[in-house]
Amino acid sequence: MDFHSKVFAKLVFCAWLLINHSGGHPISCKYLNLRQQLIKEEEQLSFGANITLLGDEIAANECVMRIKKNEVNEAFNNPEKFLPAKNFMEARRDIEKSDVFKILWKMPKGGVFHAHSTAIADLDYLVYNVTRLPNLYVCSKDEDDYRFKFFENPDDSCDWVLLKHLEDANSYVEENIRNYNLKIKSKYDNSDEAWKIFNKIYETLRGIVKYRPVFEEYFYKALQKLYDDNVMFMEMRTSLGMMYELNGTKHEPLDIIRIYKEVSDRFIQSHPDFLGIKIIFAPKRRSTPKKFSAAIEIFKKVKAAYPDLVVGFDLVGQEDKGHPLLEFANELQELSNITSFYFHAGETNWYGTSSDYNLYDAILLNTKRIGHGYALLKHPKLMEIVKKRNIAIELNPISNQILHLLQDMRNHPASYFFAENFPVVVSNDDPSYWDAQGLSYDFYETFVGIMSREADLRALKQLAINSIVYSSLNADEQKRAFQIFDNSWRTFVANLIDSPMCNR
Repeated sequence: MDFHSKVFAKLVFCAWLLINHSGGHPISCKYLNLRQQLIKEEEQLSFGANITLLGDEIAANECVMRIKKNEVNEAFNNPEKFLPAKNFMEARRDIEKSDVFKILWKMPKGGVFHAHSTAIADLDYLVYNVTRLPNLYVCSKDEDDYRFKFFENPDDSCDWVLLKHLEDANSYVEENIRNYNLKIKSKYDNSDEAWKIFNKIYETLRGIVKYRPVFEEYFYKALQKLYDDNVMFMEMRTSLGMMYELNGTKHEPLDIIRIYKEVSDRFIQSHPDFLGIKIIFAPKRRSTPKKFSAAIEIFKKVKAAYPDLVVGFDLVGQEDKGHPLLEFANELQELSNITSFYFHAGETNWYGTSSDYNLYDAILLNTKRIGHGYALLKHPKLMEIVKKRNIAIELNPISNQILHLLQDMRNHPASYFFAENFPVVVSNDDPSYWDAQGLSYDFYETFVGIMSREADLRALKQLAINSIVYSSLNADEQKRAFQIFDNSWRTFVANLIDSPMCNR
């Protein structure tokens, strides 16, 4: 474009601004140019701004942005239609109908970082398949406390009843497992109540999921769900807790690690473009000093036996009720010689409390990533360090909402992290607890609800790239991950621009 053409284009643009933004009151072109320059300067600081779209990506981006802006603009005029402002359990079906979601479902998303091993597969599989198996017993200690377990001969720890002997076993199972999801949908008052429901779900399902034959199939199906959602590896938290056989035999942690690896290896054989799993050992933060010391010894054994599979250490559970990282600082500093840390920290609404201060200790202990980091925005010095050291923030938006940290995704503190181009990755935490699968739901809440309306395909691509860059994959694994991602991304872009939704 020559000089005169540039001048003309600028005048046309200015005239367009005058017509569309003056509201009937003329605004000087100089002011509008300054305004546009300021907007552009800020956009250049934001997440994904360093990525340059080329070739088909440009056309794909135009499609993505047309669809996204149509959805956001409609909600701007009719706020009751804005799905990220609703409870996910109520909005899920409508999210699945969104064209934005359909695009995200097909998009290669890299890896999942923040997932817990007993809450990553489809709940329907447990309700409608596993509970049909023989030798499954049920016990109800009270009207709100149900336990399931497989036995050859039940023990006397509870009044166990063989499930198939119940008059309407199928309805019983569905009602009493699904009951917890209905409670998640309900209007509980605070995060403590939400966590109580979560713990109830865990205790109810533990006896089913931790039965070794069930777990192997459950875990394989979880990997399949991720693969179907275009996720190519997973780093998961696990305490390597109880896993048992029908005769009551309990597996040791080393056996449990072996089972994880065998299932993952079997999945990779059938899906060679899936990179497998990494394990972050994660005992509960409410552990007594004695139990924590025992957990450290377990970790040392499994790390020595599987150094490439067991990649890090964390503590899990409700931060507000658990022991702060400070109480374990001495042992953790010693452990830092043999492993990396990936600490949950700042998963709280409180400010200046022990749970909030976990962020300080996570950083002092040289965590590689911060799980959640919800409270980080309240700590400008820590944010400065996080950005300088490239400590990735593991964002889990649906989990944050379900656990009552916020209601409307537009108010999520990660909006600031994206505006300032912090190292962020998106994960799914415990998707089976809120009837989700894969990673696309959290991507949707992030892209439509938390990021700017102007955030585009560059931001989505940056999320996927970050999941490789900030992973625990070694150099060779990262190289292969990028090769797989690049091929998948090109296919995704080509299919998108040829799709009916982009050619309406």
